[in-house]
Amino acid sequence: MKNIPKLIVMLTHNDKTVKNARQIFGEVKNSKAEYFGMKEEGIPEEEMIVLYGDIRKAGKIPVLEVVAYTESECLSGAELALKCRCEILMGTLFFDSVNDFCKKNNIKYMPFVGRVSERPSILEGEIDDIISEANCLIEKGVYGFDLLGYRHTKYPVELNYSFSQKVKAPVCIAGSVDSFERLDEIKNAQPWAFTIGGAFFENKFGGSFENEINEVYDYMNK
Repeated sequence: MKNIPKLIVMLTHNDKTVKNARQIFGEVKNSKAEYFGMKEEGIPEEEMIVLYGDIRKAGKIPVLEVVAYTESECLSGAELALKCRCEILMGTLFFDSVNDFCKKNNIKYMPFVGRVSERPSILEGEIDDIISEANCLIEKGVYGFDLLGYRHTKYPVELNYSFSQKVKAPVCIAGSVDSFERLDEIKNAQPWAFTIGGAFFENKFGGSFENEINEVYDYMNK
């Protein structure tokens, strides 16, 4: 039986939370998507905490994605996930300290894999090396992985498919999912989930923001 990848709606554009994220969520909270997330940058921490409260009250699952590359910044991102009561922490380069913090606080940790840099992020590395890294991190007890497949500089489609098929943990393909063609590729790869943020704000899927969400949700569930 085929897995249906889950849609995580990111209230983000250009790797930052949009300023009017709370207003946008209020307009789309009755959409079909189950998961909603933000980035650690873009709005003040106090606003994030309030908005994540809104997300939980609406019966949705809260996700935080952190674009950070130093241990101190990554650990701060994990601490923010705890303050916001997020179920899932995506992103950060892997550090044992972050992994230990997430285990202690029952946060599902899904770090980046491969060589990730810049913001918006790019991904480099050979497919076999990225899969090998993931398998090592599974042994350390991470929940899953934030795979920036479409940000890969050489072979995004091949990476998404091979990684999703060969890594025995939840995989979220994050970033630059901006067309029905890519939705078809994700259907074929069968990861656990994928994110869309900027493409909704750029109206890549047509109609209102809520209509776009429901269009993608229905398309993946066909």
